Amino acid sequence: MGWWAELGDRAAGAAVLARIGAGLAACRLRPGPRFADRLAALPTTGLPLSRPVRVWWDAHAIPFIDAETDSDAAFALGLVHAHLRLTQIEVFRRVATGRTAEMLGPAAVELDHGLRLLDFGRAVPAVLERMPAATRAWLDCFAAGLGHYAAHGRPLPPDLAWLGIRPEPWSAADVLTVGRLAGADVNWMVLFNLVRLRRRPDWPALWHAVTAEAGAVFPPLAGTDPLSVAATRLTRSGSNALAVAAHRSASGAALMAADPHLSLMLPGLWLAGAVRSPSFHMAGLMLPGLPFVAIGRNRRIAWSGTALQAASSELFDAHALPAIARRQSVAVRGRRRRREVVLRDTALGPLISDAAPLAGCPPLALAWVGHRPADELSAWLDIARAGDWTEFAAAAAGLAVPGQTLVYADGDGHVGKLAAAHLPRRPPTPPADAVLPPEAAAAWDDLATAAELPRLFDPPGGIVVSANEQPRRSAVRVGLFFAAHHRRLRLERLARRRGRLGLEDLAGFQQDVGSDAAPGLRDWLLARLPPDGAAAAALAGWDGQYGEASLGAAAFEAILARLHRFAHGEFGESAYWASWDPERLLHRRLAASDARDLAAAIAEAGREAGKALKPWGELHRLRLAHFTAALPLCGRLGRFTDLPSGGGNETVMKTAHGLADGRHAVRFGANARFLADLSDPDRNSVVLLGGQDGWPGSACFLDQLPLWRAGASVPLPLRPETAAAAAVHLSLLRP
Repeated sequence: MGWWAELGDRAAGAAVLARIGAGLAACRLRPGPRFADRLAALPTTGLPLSRPVRVWWDAHAIPFIDAETDSDAAFALGLVHAHLRLTQIEVFRRVATGRTAEMLGPAAVELDHGLRLLDFGRAVPAVLERMPAATRAWLDCFAAGLGHYAAHGRPLPPDLAWLGIRPEPWSAADVLTVGRLAGADVNWMVLFNLVRLRRRPDWPALWHAVTAEAGAVFPPLAGTDPLSVAATRLTRSGSNALAVAAHRSASGAALMAADPHLSLMLPGLWLAGAVRSPSFHMAGLMLPGLPFVAIGRNRRIAWSGTALQAASSELFDAHALPAIARRQSVAVRGRRRRREVVLRDTALGPLISDAAPLAGCPPLALAWVGHRPADELSAWLDIARAGDWTEFAAAAAGLAVPGQTLVYADGDGHVGKLAAAHLPRRPPTPPADAVLPPEAAAAWDDLATAAELPRLFDPPGGIVVSANEQPRRSAVRVGLFFAAHHRRLRLERLARRRGRLGLEDLAGFQQDVGSDAAPGLRDWLLARLPPDGAAAAALAGWDGQYGEASLGAAAFEAILARLHRFAHGEFGESAYWASWDPERLLHRRLAASDARDLAAAIAEAGREAGKALKPWGELHRLRLAHFTAALPLCGRLGRFTDLPSGGGNETVMKTAHGLADGRHAVRFGANARFLADLSDPDRNSVVLLGGQDGWPGSACFLDQLPLWRAGASVPLPLRPETAAAAAVHLSLLRP
């Protein structure tokens, strides 16, 4: 590309950023529409319905959809999703199909190249061909609802214009492609970072260090490449889930609590709502643009889940593999001419090494379960219709990606959990390298399902917890990188310290900011720190609580940040960012360090951490911003909050961060909560970190933030009459 073309690209990119920045500034300076004004934009007449549909709205814009046919319910659900989150859903479609340059200009062409290599829609035609008629009808009607709002809703959200998005019709294939984006493999953030280190002389030791033990702490998103971050933004990458059996419950019925962890942004990555139709009666949390309840309940059972961290992908040496090249053109905002990209495929998968973040790597083919046909939508709809453990487990066998640990409770008081994923039949031991020889692909000839993976039903203690920990050993390798057991063990301890539990207890657990892992390392540090320093004094009185006012938490994290830089030695900080096991890796490196050097490093870390020591909340900040604020020059313009936050990487209320030796933002963590007591269809509640409405600055854009910070929640009834009684508005949708 000549210098004149590069100059034109820079000018086009600057113009795009200026347009987005101006839009963000405008939304910050003037209030958004009121709730009633927003509802006036919802089309309510002349709809492709067979019968009228009632949509009851509460004061937080949470809908209850009551329809007389399944098709009408699906259409109304799509209409409501688009009304609340049209821009977000349109962005998901463009990420899933590699069309981000249409929004972001020339700088995103390389990102689109990588996303098209990932090819989220590869298996969609085969999935649609095999899909049962009832599922296809539900999907088609949901897509029609999305498209109808895009064509007829007025006014449309302002951020569509900032991003240069012109809404288009929606198809069943579009929705499934967004679903495959939601199924992206969270391991890509590890694999794509690690594989770039394979040329280092210490690579064998580094690979062994990050795979030798399963315990891991989920890494912050900072420091990872744009391709893996964009591709895994929507996945359920973390989370806690807790089910309580009837004999441990104050109400005499089973309880469910779910606390999903995702990237923090505005609008958030969850929608709350309820639907009733002849086949479905469900309430809970949904991902925008996808027509099912991922965390919720029906009249008989409740379900939730956490990321299994399943190894749904592998990288293969593609030196000797024939490749077929395809050329595609990329539309670029601000430029008349389209850009051309080349996509190369092998028999084992796309040549992902052609993506810019992997430049310089040898030829690598990516095998991913998501490139194979599997009907997750039918599985989720079957879960929503299930009435007992047997039906629930049978439905879960259809879930291929992303791998989930599903937690279950039912009206008879039973609880359980199971691993749900489709996985190659690989041996359970870790591979010798991050890149495998082509002959190892034989393990992909036949995939195991949830029916062959670990499960647990009705444990004697009556408590089931999942927090991304490694499941029990199975005949096939489930994964390589799992969360440490700290969150799971703490949740179990919190639950077992009390007698019979109520929803208020579970809500309290979701706000817990204590770390059971920290005190041991705290004591180790105190034994080596000079006793007269400010950091040592703060640690000496610290109980492991990451409260906003805690000086001990701030001192602890500041010391750890400096020790990470000291300890990794020849690995460098790239090992920290590549690993999902940063604390365990740190412990190993410290143990192997020269005693004299280690003592000096700890003393220096303590001195530096003690300078101008501030409470944890002054350093650990909850900066909620519009998702476009991640773009250059747009950060502060898109920020709606900058608040102190408790919690940390290993606390039940996860607020994940990187090396924290100064003021920093929470990047990932708890962002929605769901509670259910199966003694009563109406004893359910939700709260979002932000609000339901995606219109920046509108009345319901951030209205749930005070509830979130106070530990409160919003009722989410399952009975339509209860929803109607609590509603502040009725939208009557008519043919």
